[in-house]
Amino acid sequence: MARLQDDGEAVVERFKPTSGRFSGWAAVLLSAAVVVAMVAYLDEGFPAPAGGVALLLGALAWASMLRPALWVTEEHLVMRNLADTVHIRLAAIEEMAVRQVLAVRVGDQRFVSTVLGRTWRKALKSRMAGSPGTPPDTSPDTAAGARPDTRPDTPPGGGLREGMPYVDWAEHRLAELVDAARDRAGVAAGSEEQRALPDAVRREPALLPLAVIAVAALLLLVSFFI
Repeated sequence: MARLQDDGEAVVERFKPTSGRFSGWAAVLLSAAVVVAMVAYLDEGFPAPAGGVALLLGALAWASMLRPALWVTEEHLVMRNLADTVHIRLAAIEEMAVRQVLAVRVGDQRFVSTVLGRTWRKALKSRMAGSPGTPPDTSPDTAAGARPDTRPDTPPGGGLREGMPYVDWAEHRLAELVDAARDRAGVAAGSEEQRALPDAVRREPALLPLAVIAVAALLLLVSFFI
């Protein structure tokens, strides 16, 4: 795919959300409608706190449901969440699995993204599909340590096969990119060399959504005195 520039690195793959977008937009639009109604009919007795609550709920819905994003650059997995953006070095990822959310382990740290996820029932089936010797958070089809060519139901070269669930393809593609990064770095999953990799994780606070939520909360407090 065509590469885009992001934070100085070429973006290799962007992953679309598997859930939450419809409910997020519905919550934001409903909140906006209540705020507009409050502004329009405040002089006619519309309760200002109702508009303040709607504004805060809309800000939270945007930050938690619509803002999260997930992409992979040449060297990093980037998780944009509500409160921060986490850059994880691909070669440093020890384990990775998609259940109800995407979970990634680097050393003793665990990171999650809500962008990719399965329903509770599908996540349970995926967990039960693991072999008896597979750790709880990984399975032969979901562990990042498995080689791409050992996955029986995934197409070669990262392509999306017709009829293949998007979340299954995305999980395979992520593991493929992690494996390739490990190969370039010359490390194996769980090895001391992998744990010694520098700059494994970098966090950036998400100032914009935190500021929006703080302002909305402040306006809610003010609305009780209007």
